[in-house]
Amino acid sequence: MSIRSSDAESVDLVILPPVRDLGDGFNVRRALPSPQRRMVGPFIFFDQMGPAAFGAGHGLDVRPHPHIGLSTLTYLLEGEIEHRDSLGSLQTIRPGEVNLMTAGSGITHSERSPASARSSGGPLFGLQTWIALPANQQEIAPAFDHYTAGEIPMVEADGMKLSLVVGEGDGLRSPVRTYSDTLYADLVLADDARYQLKAEHVERAIYVVSGAVEIVGQQGQFATGEFVVFKPGAEIVLRGMGATRLMLVGGEPFPEQRQIYWNFVSTSAERIEQAKQDWRERRFAPVPGDDEFIPLPAS
Repeated sequence: MSIRSSDAESVDLVILPPVRDLGDGFNVRRALPSPQRRMVGPFIFFDQMGPAAFGAGHGLDVRPHPHIGLSTLTYLLEGEIEHRDSLGSLQTIRPGEVNLMTAGSGITHSERSPASARSSGGPLFGLQTWIALPANQQEIAPAFDHYTAGEIPMVEADGMKLSLVVGEGDGLRSPVRTYSDTLYADLVLADDARYQLKAEHVERAIYVVSGAVEIVGQQGQFATGEFVVFKPGAEIVLRGMGATRLMLVGGEPFPEQRQIYWNFVSTSAERIEQAKQDWRERRFAPVPGDDEFIPLPAS
């Protein structure tokens, strides 16, 4: 791997995600969409869930809700989540695994702590992203894919460990299904270890999960919870400042703008209005075994 200094002024934008308390000490940091930036590549939503420590009898309860026009990708660092959807999928998600649910024309799902984790309590820490679908595939049939941690390719060298969650790069190719150019990777750096983030994708960003990172050749560093967007084509070399964990995010941007309302994403405002009406009138397929209903939010 060729390591050299970064280009000067390679950082385009730094987002400080606001923190929302969802109760029970469970916080969410939302980096995308933000007032400064709606998307990076096909990514239109980027949430950090936790870290949280639930007491016995408590856990995550994201009630059944709908999606259109996107894929949701759940990637856990600690704990477990039980996924159910209207296709009949029932899957427990564990650290290092990839849960990809493609909504397309419409799907409903819930995310809850499994009964075993709820009874004893325990940690929950992870990331959930929404990957918008290309305009000509927004209405494809919904689908569900799950990949074990052992299926995710990994490379390790000189204090750097990279797990390629989605896409191609560094001689690796992820088996996770994609619909457009997408990069998503879990990067762990030891103190002073370096990684060259190549300019293979038009848009690129990093999210600092823990620790801090320096852009080699530039002053300052980026700390836990910061979402750093780079300029297209810039040469980037990252250096861990102590033990550091990052998520790499990127891909080619779409030519069309995306509308977003609640859990609906589309190029068409009319399509979102239809989805809103379909949810109000309960025309979305239900989730077998989880029939709790939440009303459409007012805004």
